[in-house]
Amino acid sequence: MKSIKEIENIKGKRILVRVDFNVPILNNKVVDDFRIQKAIPTINFLAKKGAIVILISHAGEDGTQSLDIIAKVLKKYVDNSTFIKSTILSDETEELVKKLKPGSVTLLENIRREVGEKKNDVSFARGLSRLGDIYVNDAFSVSHRVHASVVSVAKFLPSFAGLQLIDEVKHLSVVSEDPKHPFLFILGGAKFETKLPLIKKYLPTADSLFIGGALSNQVFVEQGYEVGLSLVEQKNYNLPKLVKNPKIILPIDLLVSENKKTHFTKPNNITKNEHIYDIGPETIKKLEEEISKAKLILWNGPLGRIEDGYDAGTKALLKAIAASRAISVIGGGDTVEIISKLKMEKDFTFVSTGGGATLEFLAKGTLPGIKALK
Repeated sequence: MKSIKEIENIKGKRILVRVDFNVPILNNKVVDDFRIQKAIPTINFLAKKGAIVILISHAGEDGTQSLDIIAKVLKKYVDNSTFIKSTILSDETEELVKKLKPGSVTLLENIRREVGEKKNDVSFARGLSRLGDIYVNDAFSVSHRVHASVVSVAKFLPSFAGLQLIDEVKHLSVVSEDPKHPFLFILGGAKFETKLPLIKKYLPTADSLFIGGALSNQVFVEQGYEVGLSLVEQKNYNLPKLVKNPKIILPIDLLVSENKKTHFTKPNNITKNEHIYDIGPETIKKLEEEISKAKLILWNGPLGRIEDGYDAGTKALLKAIAASRAISVIGGGDTVEIISKLKMEKDFTFVSTGGGATLEFLAKGTLPGIKALK
């Protein structure tokens, strides 16, 4: 990939920058602006060089969410930024873009309002490319999507990688290409189908691999344990054979709930009316021991039902990792949201903006949006 630092004669050039401002919004307010903050170094670098910075992003899956709320948050970090609310491929937007001055920053309306975006329509991408002279991808977290603004625009313009995208690739590549040992991999969350390739890829490399969250529910049910009303997939992944590997660590105690009453129990003692909500203190202690020995820690996905407020296990381990000397690389939207709430972003070596993109990059070593830049 070519970095934005390699762009020549940048002053006055219109630069289309694909960012990911798909941030959580509640009651018309941005709850967590972590992804916006991560794009600021690229935006500032280009604007200070005299470029005309045109930001492309989405929010939500269906495009109904306007980016006007996000534009207000962006203004806190880039005070001269503006927002173009009109349809992206329209005469009005084209005229407004022509009037932009060197050093200015503007955000276009939600790209997913355009039917050609998710279809990766080449004609739409060509029309989008006419708004700029250069294309920059700084949206690692959507670079696993084969969408027009991620992949096809790069066919029509000189293309470069933003500072955040380069940072993501650099730190995640350390894990896959040159891991320090002992190497601890903590894997939580749900969707075993997306996580299983990571387990198979990193099990030979990692010194220990902890499986928690809803992923461990799946292991327990395939081992024949009762998991009550806990989240599981209706699929068999042949996990009992996999977890015989001595490197695999599973929860040894769990926080369970029935009728809003909680208690800790062993995995083989759960009853049919209980929910598994979090890991227990014995599991936390075991993982703290592993963390204290590790030189590299990779973590993806929460270890409890954080959407219901059960985040004690995740928080305890984040604090243990922050206090350790290990290289720490953490990803997964829910986990990152907790880090932001705790204001711990600077306590780790690297916090990835990606969810699915991080998983896919770790599994495959590249993404469609990255390939498009080469």
